[in-house]
Amino acid sequence: MAAAPKAEGRRTRAEQRAATVKTILDTAEDLFAQLGYFGVTIKDVADRMGIHPALIHYYFDGKKALFDAVFERRVEYAVTTRTAGLDAYEAEVGDHPTVEGALRCYYDQAFDVYINGDEGWRNFGRIFAQVNNAPGYGAEKMDTYFDPLVLRLVGLLKKALPDAAPEDLFWSFQFTSGAYSLILSRTGRIDRLSGGLCASDDFQAVRERFVTFMAGGFDALYRRRKS
Repeated sequence: MAAAPKAEGRRTRAEQRAATVKTILDTAEDLFAQLGYFGVTIKDVADRMGIHPALIHYYFDGKKALFDAVFERRVEYAVTTRTAGLDAYEAEVGDHPTVEGALRCYYDQAFDVYINGDEGWRNFGRIFAQVNNAPGYGAEKMDTYFDPLVLRLVGLLKKALPDAAPEDLFWSFQFTSGAYSLILSRTGRIDRLSGGLCASDDFQAVRERFVTFMAGGFDALYRRRKS
């Protein structure tokens, strides 16, 4: 006898579990983005959801495991996107990259995620900025997920500026990374400073300016060293 069809609207236990985990992660992501890792407790997440903290502990072994899950569910896509950008650019230019082209293939794809994605992605951006600026656990996560990509980018920059001092290239990347983290933080400060001319969540405006500005810094430092 054929199995009876599943009643419309009823979810399997696996579907219920997946939905619960997603809600926990979404809620935790919003709180971590607003308050930071140390400003959030498991109870805060549970209270926001209207559930008992024991339910969160059932799925996650403490706050660090919850934070790791929040970070890791989006970071792999972020890495994949940047990797694809680097692959496409290297295939296109071979051994003849430019500074602006190299930076654009690394950063433009990332900004596109925040332009086209939902608020969850913008929350992840704030969390990424926290991790990128944190010693200890933050540095470990950057080492694991992003250092190979950064070294590929620096390799392209060395080809673009073959007689540049290597330390200048690494310092210049550090400056771009710091600016990128500040942008993802969306503090609202530029809104107030500019009297509303600029908005910290206007990633399209940032995308139109960021790489051109940063490439100018690379080139200026290079020319100064050469002279």
